[in-house]
Amino acid sequence: MSRNSQRFFTGPHAGVPRSYEMLKEEHEVAVLGAPQISAPVTTTVVNIQPETVVPDHIVWSLFNTLFFNVCCLGFVAFAYSVKSRDRKMAGDVIGARSYASTAKCLNIWALVLGLLGTIGFIVLLVLVVVPVVYHAIAQAVQGHIGY
Repeated sequence: MSRNSQRFFTGPHAGVPRSYEMLKEEHEVAVLGAPQISAPVTTTVVNIQPETVVPDHIVWSLFNTLFFNVCCLGFVAFAYSVKSRDRKMAGDVIGARSYASTAKCLNIWALVLGLLGTIGFIVLLVLVVVPVVYHAIAQAVQGHIGY
């Protein structure tokens, strides 16, 4: 019993690599020439407008929602950002720009008020709380108040 295997190919191009078929077709086109058409050539131009970029400020709104949510401005800005993204997906560019503009304004206010609140808290802590604690510690040391 022999272990030699035989390949059985059927069809007119059996065993011919595909690249050979492509080269053969290109040769035939080169020899015969391009097809000659007596009709006038017409062209069709389709203008596809590039997708309009409308920033929806959703990442900025999420940041403000998590860290600077003064008077819920960050959350409201996040809601307007989501509305802007929805309008953009629906193809309403004008509506998307309107919601994005509102979200940007709310984000600016949330960021400014959040930063002012944070800076104000730090100033209050340094100017009021630290001196009071320092004074209490100084009184305890001078009065020899112990445990």
